[in-house]
Amino acid sequence: MNVSSNQFLTFTLERELFAIDVFKVREILEYTQCTRVPNTSDYVRGVINLRGNIVPVIDMKMKFGLPPTEVQIDTCIIIVEIEYGEDVAYIGALADSVREVLEIESDSIEPPPKMGTQVNGKMILGMCKREDDIIIVLNVNQLFSTKEIFDFEDLTSTKV
Repeated sequence: MNVSSNQFLTFTLERELFAIDVFKVREILEYTQCTRVPNTSDYVRGVINLRGNIVPVIDMKMKFGLPPTEVQIDTCIIIVEIEYGEDVAYIGALADSVREVLEIESDSIEPPPKMGTQVNGKMILGMCKREDDIIIVLNVNQLFSTKEIFDFEDLTSTKV
């Protein structure tokens, strides 16, 4: 299993609970209006100015084939660090809400089922049960292809 720790930030998309390695999270922002960029994928909500750096914001629901996120009071942007080769990219992941940081032991993370999931299997590290919830543990480094990362880098290559 490819995780840096056993601590995960949990967040919601629709009514589903997802988790990402807490060490991949740089910060959590209240939702802020994004500047739409022409000729980008539908799931690219736009870009934001994060302390002088342009950061693309991805609508995670649309990335996973769900309807677009409707901004509500708890909608937030999770700034994640994605490693590709020797480089690192920062991307904002739009989520319905952030829940909490949980400790999840790696032996309690089961492989994802082979069918019935809308999320590409490489994107999922696994799933675990927590009380009545099933948590989908995502592999942040596999959420976007290298081509997408380079496209984001081209999109954000200028400083504000």
